[in-house]
Amino acid sequence: MEMATGFWVALLVGILAVVGWLLWWWNDILYALRSLRRTGGGAKLPPGYMGIPFLGEMLTFLWYFKILGRPDDYINSKRRKYGDGVGLYRTHLFGSPAIIACTPSANKFVLQTESSFFLEWPSVELVGTTSLVAVQGSSHTRVRSFVVRAINQPDALRKIALMVQPRITIALESWAQKGRIRVYKEAKKVTFANIGKYFASFEPGLVLDTLDELFKGLTAGIRAYPINFPGTAFHHALQCRKKAMAIFRDEMEKRKKCDTSKGKKDLMEGLMQVKDDDGKQLTETEVLDNIVSLVVAGYTSTSVAIMWAFYYLAMHPDVVEKLREEHTPITKKLNGEFIAYDEISSCKYTGKVVEEIIRLANIAAFIFRTAKTDVEYKGYIIPKGWKVVCWLRYLHTNPENFEDPMCFNPDRWNEPPKPGSYLVFGGGSRICAGNMLARLQVAVLLHHLVVGYRWELVNPNATMSYLPHPKPADEVEIDICRI
Repeated sequence: MEMATGFWVALLVGILAVVGWLLWWWNDILYALRSLRRTGGGAKLPPGYMGIPFLGEMLTFLWYFKILGRPDDYINSKRRKYGDGVGLYRTHLFGSPAIIACTPSANKFVLQTESSFFLEWPSVELVGTTSLVAVQGSSHTRVRSFVVRAINQPDALRKIALMVQPRITIALESWAQKGRIRVYKEAKKVTFANIGKYFASFEPGLVLDTLDELFKGLTAGIRAYPINFPGTAFHHALQCRKKAMAIFRDEMEKRKKCDTSKGKKDLMEGLMQVKDDDGKQLTETEVLDNIVSLVVAGYTSTSVAIMWAFYYLAMHPDVVEKLREEHTPITKKLNGEFIAYDEISSCKYTGKVVEEIIRLANIAAFIFRTAKTDVEYKGYIIPKGWKVVCWLRYLHTNPENFEDPMCFNPDRWNEPPKPGSYLVFGGGSRICAGNMLARLQVAVLLHHLVVGYRWELVNPNATMSYLPHPKPADEVEIDICRI
């Protein structure tokens, strides 16, 4: 009897061990076999581990990013285990088999070989299937050319520089009167007010406040696991997007019926007038998708960059003094007028500070592409339909690319970075269409901040969180006052 019991216990343990082994390696076995069938054994997948069924490596990803708060260890653990090789690792993230690209050469290959890769967000439903970040070919070229002219060319930036300053100066004065603020919370307000004005001529009020809350929910779902089930961040984000779209659609209808657009030289009006070579205008959905996606891109990135500007400058008063030396003469010359785009562009040290803030902020830790077909790179296969995760954070925090990379040092920009090592706004034809707009808004804020205010961190040793974007746990709480 005892022998029989022991036999069944041993059998059960053995079965559980086999099942556990299969579950642990299921994704690797499954996708390796598929790759062999497709290539006839001519190329192999990059080294790595693809995690457990359905979840893949998401739990490991969350462990490093959310629990440990050491996001760089995720990639470094792969480097230690599999070697640097060609800078590719296989994995399974955000619901899809994927290849991580983390070296300058690998990222350059992916981002610039547009015949083999296309941009596809894992949560494309949130940014819009007809938006600039989702469409391909001539549709992308048509919209992108307009957007670049509208928000990223010198003539547009000259107008924007003057447009954003009233809200920035009012916000700074308000913060000084409060005395203590959380920068990220307040930066989102002023950033969204400027975006609302330039994108759709919305003035401060109930509509803008409602949109602000909706976009908070929408952006929170961008990096969430794409499960559309009540209670999940992704489901909530979809609901927020639907409501935001309704508000923008209502504004479009008002313009069509009442001609309230007369004199409104904003992004919405421009998109409504865009035509292709055959004279065809964008559809209502295309206009709305692009408005939403551009708000998502501009709102979050600028707010996070402003937050980190306060943080790093508070930690480095010597940098603040150098900025004051650069801007004080300009302020005296302006005699109460707003600084112009050409003047802010001439501030060379300010430009270095802005680049260093953006580099260390690592607002987009990674960006996505999808393989159009089976692609071979240095003996490894990137299968058709797989996501390629260009791990930009690794480029900016790698000591091989930047000396003492976690140190805030604007003077490092006295020399240009190594080719392919600085991709904060992506690369190729899909580089962020508003990259100069983001830089401009941070530079304008720095001008008014350093000549008029002093501030210090309330919690200089605050812990950091890294999802959905890097920020201190207290969202940079400061005491601020007039000089």
